[in-house]
This record gives sequence, C-alpha cells and structure tokens, in this order.
Amino acid sequence: MIGGAVAGIIDLALEQAASQERPQHFVRWTLKTLADWCYKTFAVRFSRETLRQVLKRQGYSWKKAKKLLNKADSALRSAFLEQLKPLLEKATRQERLLVYIDEAHIHQDTDIGYGWSRKGKRFWVSSNSPGLAAKISFYGIYYFNDGQVRIWPYPSGRKEHTVNVLERIRQEKPEGAIDLIWDGASWHTAKLVQEAGKRLNINIIQMPSYSPDFMPVEALWRWLREDVTYHHYYATAEALLQAVNEFTARINQNPMIIADRLWVKDSLIDEEEILRVRKQPKLE
Repeated sequence: MIGGAVAGIIDLALEQAASQERPQHFVRWTLKTLADWCYKTFAVRFSRETLRQVLKRQGYSWKKAKKLLNKADSALRSAFLEQLKPLLEKATRQERLLVYIDEAHIHQDTDIGYGWSRKGKRFWVSSNSPGLAAKISFYGIYYFNDGQVRIWPYPSGRKEHTVNVLERIRQEKPEGAIDLIWDGASWHTAKLVQEAGKRLNINIIQMPSYSPDFMPVEALWRWLREDVTYHHYYATAEALLQAVNEFTARINQNPMIIADRLWVKDSLIDEEEILRVRKQPKLE
C-alpha cells in the first residue's frame, strides 16, 4: 500500500516537472521529503534507505533530469520530420549527400563529469581555472552518408566563417547535390550565407526552433567532452586543438560507431509532444 502511494506521488511529481502547468508550489520529491510525507500521512517513520528500496522495487532510479523544451512547436517538428524522411532515403541510396552542422564552444578548463571514486572521499579533479574566456569555437560537421565528422576551429560563429565552412565542405565533396541541415542561428540565416549555399549547390534546411534533439552533432559535442575535456584541463589553446584533432582522427576510423553515437531522430515520441502542446497557465 505504502509502496503504491509513494510511486503515485513520484509519478505526479514527474508529470508536473515536465508540464507547463506545474503548480506554483512545485515539490521536488527527494528521499527526505518522502520520509516526511510518509510520517505525516501514515504516522510511520521510514528511513531513506527503506524508501530507496521501495522505489527501486517499483521501477524507479535516481537520475539526472533532461529539459523538455516546451516552446517547441510539435506541428512544425512533425512537418520537419516528414521533410527529412526522403532526404534520409536518398542519402542512404547515395543519391544526395546529407550534412549536419552545429557549433559549440569548448573550454580549456576541466569539465566536471561522472567517474569512479572511493566511497566517503571527495572526488577532486585538477583545474588551472583559465576562466570562461579561454575557449575555442568549433564548427561540427557530420557527413551522414559516410559516417564521418569534421571539427573545424574558428574565432567565432559568424556569417563569414560559415561561408568558409560551406566552401570547405564543397571542396571535400565536389560532386553532387548536398542537403545541409542546421538550426536558426543568425549567421545561418544571413543573406551572405544563403547566397553561398545557392552558389555551391547546397540545399540549406533549417530545423524547427527549440529542437536540439533533431541535431546529431549535439551527440558529437557530448562525445568530445567525455573523451577530451572531462577531468582534464589544457594549459594552452594549441594543446586543446591537438586533442580535438586526435579525437576526430580516431573516431573517423570507425564509421559504424559514429553512425550509432550520432543517431538521427526520425520520429516523435508521443508522450513528450503531448507535454509540449499543453497551454501555458494564465497569469493572475
């Protein structure tokens, strides 16, 4: 009985956390909060370990949350995937080249990530604290047909640099039409960039807003941070550039692993989209 009641509370909390209609006084249900609730509701004092075991038996685990971007338009997301399907088919048949592009800043300082450590001891990782300014901007390119990536450094993301990226892609792939997918960053939509796409026979397709789950290069950035910057800092920009180049060369040796890690989403998850389309609560 108590196990079912606790599970019901957690289910409600999860639904509220993902909803645009969450109550004003939203409760984040930790083991301590659950223990207090059980005592007030059932007049029984449970330890946190007992509640942890109850939740585990009910099919729950303690995990880090992911943001559900509720500003995303589900209708536009669905329309984009319908547009994507024939592009994926043509790319699979090698009739056209499909390319994804995304940008990221990679910092020289240590990224904090999960790792094994002794129980009861603080998990320290070294940092030279170069600050947020010590970073390099990269354009990440995913050649879907080939299972290959490029990670090119630039001073920043701007229209002139983006045109140069398009020209480099065309130099690497001089034959055939190219379908290129990216987000709505200002330098992507600039007239100079759009004209370059036409000149280079690159069909530019913009993803719907608030839809990073449609961009496989996001997975490339996570992979890069896991392998290159987690628990490691770089004293110089040159050292970071070398590590990124070595990472790129290494993963490009196995296109199947790249295709698996940079999986392309081609369908919507109904339970997520239902949460997106709920109306915003009216402000009193």
